[in-house]
Amino acid sequence: MELTGERIIRADRATVWAALNDPEVLRACIPGCERLEKLSETEMEAEVTQKVGPVKAKFKGNVTLEDVRPAEGYLLSGEGKGGAAGFAKGGARVALEDHPDGTRLTYTAEARVGGKLAQLGSRLIDGFARKMADEFFALFQAQVEGAAPPPPARDEAAWALPDAAPAREPEMAGATPAPAPAPDREKKGWLRRLLS
Repeated sequence: MELTGERIIRADRATVWAALNDPEVLRACIPGCERLEKLSETEMEAEVTQKVGPVKAKFKGNVTLEDVRPAEGYLLSGEGKGGAAGFAKGGARVALEDHPDGTRLTYTAEARVGGKLAQLGSRLIDGFARKMADEFFALFQAQVEGAAPPPPARDEAAWALPDAAPAREPEMAGATPAPAPAPDREKKGWLRRLLS
């Protein structure tokens, strides 16, 4: 299976390149990553927990950077073993180039699985791999641009107050405001006050 994608990141190429080589940034962007430790300039060790369909596994493995061209790109390859769940192998070629709005990041990735994971079927595995890649690059873009991932959409109209009149308490004919409870009694007897 091969995945391709592109992101326009609002940052200069040097900043994007530095983030691509920062284990803390990568750890924060890899879904399910519990640990990512830099062993050398081109090797890292990782632990990632993922659930694919009914199979959940903790993968331990190595990540290697090859064909490193500073500020231009690299080939990232990795292999992880997930015990009885099987294994995952893959690689991604990442390339950077200048863009009027910052940096264009393009990637081509491929992944292979074996063991129980392979029994899940290519449709499920392909969908999962696409979701992982999309999530990683969305988080990476947010990290580099210095923004948090966008919050879920909400209905702004439900939260808006009308412009014409300020909010106020409803009035009841002949009602007098209740006295404020003494500070030490606020917590005690709340049920009795509610029922009276």
